[in-house]
Amino acid sequence: MKVIADLQIHSKHARATSKDLSIENLEKYARIKGITLLGTGDFQHPLHRKHIDENLVENNNGILKTSAGFPFIWQTEVSLMFSQNGRRAVHLLIFSPNTKTANKITEYLASKGRLDYDGRPIFGIPAHQLVKDLKSITDLIEIVPAHCMTPFFGLFGSKSGFNSIKECFLEQSHHIHAIESGMSADPPMLWRLKESVNIVSFSDAHSFWPWRLGREATIFELPELTYENIIKAIRTGDGLQSTIETPPDYGKYHYDGHRNCNFSCSPEETKKLNDLCPICRTKLTIGVEYRIEELAKEPENYTPKNSKPFYELIPLHELIALAYSTSLNSQKAWSVYNSLIEKFQTELNILLQVSKQDLLAKDTSPVLTDLILLSRKNKLKIKPGYDGTYGVVQLPEKQKKLF
Repeated sequence: MKVIADLQIHSKHARATSKDLSIENLEKYARIKGITLLGTGDFQHPLHRKHIDENLVENNNGILKTSAGFPFIWQTEVSLMFSQNGRRAVHLLIFSPNTKTANKITEYLASKGRLDYDGRPIFGIPAHQLVKDLKSITDLIEIVPAHCMTPFFGLFGSKSGFNSIKECFLEQSHHIHAIESGMSADPPMLWRLKESVNIVSFSDAHSFWPWRLGREATIFELPELTYENIIKAIRTGDGLQSTIETPPDYGKYHYDGHRNCNFSCSPEETKKLNDLCPICRTKLTIGVEYRIEELAKEPENYTPKNSKPFYELIPLHELIALAYSTSLNSQKAWSVYNSLIEKFQTELNILLQVSKQDLLAKDTSPVLTDLILLSRKNKLKIKPGYDGTYGVVQLPEKQKKLF
């Protein structure tokens, strides 16, 4: 069975998240998006745990389901800030096989600090110690470095990250089987690092809106939906079919720059500037593209033998907003979006499958149809994101002439 999974979710109790984040809204918009499995998010937070217990029921395979049958697995994310040959900061995803283990993880985290102030709590535990401690509970717990390239909290981040998995996790490195790509990187960039791990991709959604939820996801092909089958696929690659990514330029940390000065540039330009903002002379935030070049062991276009396919897609709301010169959350954008979903079932079906002929036959505008097809082929021009600012998708000249 095909499973399209977004396993990096937050609750409304995490910092900078929607106050309306709920199991109900996550299920509703996951179905619209075409996502078929979600992470619970923040299961250690006492209020969100109460919400999980009230809305989800666990089966014997480690899958939690809503009353309507939509599946979730136990998942949270923690922020580690510690000293290890310098100041370090790493975000890690944690997956639990069942309620009993989720309880033990929660007890362990509570022994290290408060759990009630933020859905993504901060601990002063070195990454290798956290892995060792969690694995002593059960080997079925899985730990995956989140948005592994982002400057401030990525495993390989330019601000406080490491140069390798081994450098971060030391003697516990063999327990790290996968890394999460994040929006500012994609598999071809990560392949160049030659780390012997699989690549997964998830949204890091801070809301349930379809331009956030499932914007990145992982597609599994499993004999049956069970926690152990999901983790086996993440660990071995067997059953990990492909990933859905946003183009790296669309991510908030792809290029180098300084948001306060509205300045961004390529790695080549950064080197000419000696890493300094030309406007205020402070240090630039070094982005993912620059960092990849620092760490790469292989040239561009290197593809390992065990590489998995991937798709790079712009969220449908973004394409609608571009086609109609409106905002993502405008009444017009929602009207067009809802009409498309009514005709073609899910957003991912529209972005990945529906033909040009079928789109036009159902009265989709020619401009939007072309944007969907260009996105599918990853041929849209994007002004790269930088220093916490999303990339900007630009209307091609052909579409501009159609207005």
